Amino acid sequence: MSLKEILQKIVDSGDAITLSDSEKDWKASDLLSRLSERMLKTRAHHQQGMYIAEINEGGYLGRVMFKVKR
Repeated sequence: MSLKEILQKIVDSGDAITLSDSEKDWKASDLLSRLSERMLKTRAHHQQGMYIAEINEGGYLGRVMFKVKR
């Protein structure tokens, strides 16, 4: 699943979720409009209530891109 698909699911669900990177807190809709197309195409995994992590080329979880806040 791509980061774009994960963010779109969060937006569509209507949940009041805040995503936090190392610098700032974001709404999923803001990330959809601000991130580059290349970044949005990144394969990722959403562990609900915890984080969104990148999936590396080997198919394993890589770095945590965003922590989930409620």
